[in-house]
Amino acid sequence: MSNLMRYLPHTEADRRTMLATIGVSSIDDLYRDVPPSARLTRPVDLPHHMSELEVERTVSRLAAKNRPAGSMASFLGAGAYRHHVPAAVDHLIQRGEFLTSYTPYQPEVSQGTLQYLFEFQTQVALITGMDVANASMYDGATSCAEAVMMANRVTRRGKAVLSGGLHPHYREVVETYARWSGFSAKSATPDPRGEEDIAALIDGETSCVVVQNPSVFGHVRDLTPLAAACQKAGALLVVAVTEVVSLGLIAPPGEMGADIVVAEGQSIGNALGFGGPYVGLFATRERYVRHMPGRLVGETADVDGRRGWVLTLSTREQHIRREKATSNICTNSGLCALAFTIHMALLGDAGFIRLAEINHARASALAGKLATVKGVEVLNDAFFNEFTLRLPKPAAGIVDHLVDKDVLAGVPGGRLWPDRPELADLLLVAATETNDEEDIDRFVRTLAEVL
Repeated sequence: MSNLMRYLPHTEADRRTMLATIGVSSIDDLYRDVPPSARLTRPVDLPHHMSELEVERTVSRLAAKNRPAGSMASFLGAGAYRHHVPAAVDHLIQRGEFLTSYTPYQPEVSQGTLQYLFEFQTQVALITGMDVANASMYDGATSCAEAVMMANRVTRRGKAVLSGGLHPHYREVVETYARWSGFSAKSATPDPRGEEDIAALIDGETSCVVVQNPSVFGHVRDLTPLAAACQKAGALLVVAVTEVVSLGLIAPPGEMGADIVVAEGQSIGNALGFGGPYVGLFATRERYVRHMPGRLVGETADVDGRRGWVLTLSTREQHIRREKATSNICTNSGLCALAFTIHMALLGDAGFIRLAEINHARASALAGKLATVKGVEVLNDAFFNEFTLRLPKPAAGIVDHLVDKDVLAGVPGGRLWPDRPELADLLLVAATETNDEEDIDRFVRTLAEVL
């Protein structure tokens, strides 16, 4: 009975007493203001209450129906990447002082939290090549939308131009923000070969151009000419990075003239988790810092001259009047940011570069072998750890067959662009340090068999 009480603590007598205390005769009376048309006429189709042991058994049976991604050779990417996370990362972030802390409402008291956020900002600014970074955002997609709104504030314009190489989920988030925030977002047509001329879409109303590097198709490009075109037109260049490990090898966006850089930090310190939690990175030029969303931790000294940290900039409605807030994102991904910081500290400069080199080498080896499979075309001339294949038939069915052979082959184009049948034969493939030669050979062999 004690186990049952843990989940359903109120007895019938308890319920009668509570109803009598508030002056109603039945539980239904509590919902009398809800129209009958909105009420269920029967119980919800869910299991009845169980003991703790029964719950464990039921959940275990449900979990057993899944095939763990870790049990197969995985080449999934498209914005969510499988990387090795050192055991030290999880061990440290699960310390009580980190795991149970929340956003610093009294920041000067939370010196430990502020210190690691300061280190996080420093790391993000360094790898993106920018002057300043904030204390994190929710994820890469919302960071991208916030960057567009920031560009609107800086330029006092209201039109964003989105590259066709921008991840469609990022594009959709920007379009959602645009719909309810009163600006427009013009998207270029997805170009699997990466030959778009996005600069041709810039006009006098353009607040920013948003490009992804590497693109969602894996193409790596020099953004310097585009940055010059944006500057000439008075627009800002926003660069999105979905695979942050790429910054270990590719020239950082800041060096190519980006005004705002947003990224998904999941690849560093944060394992795949069915869509989250992730951590958004956001960096910009110092001259735009007061338009930046979120919070900025700065270094200071106390009255005794000791080094300390403070919230230098707090542009969210938690700290200032809602109408003056630059963003209504209400918190930051603090624990995920800490995981990122610890992993980056463990890697160091040399380790970060070496990790990127291994990723590129594995992807290059895979692409070279896949290109020899009859009917398969690699569409990329330059890539980091992800590239696009064109297959002789729709990719979704091929992926399903490969799963039966214990290979997660990649993300079909039809899944990301369901409204564009011309992209259905595309397969986005990523290889990381977690893929060894055996994984690569199995993928190549099984793809050839299926085709």
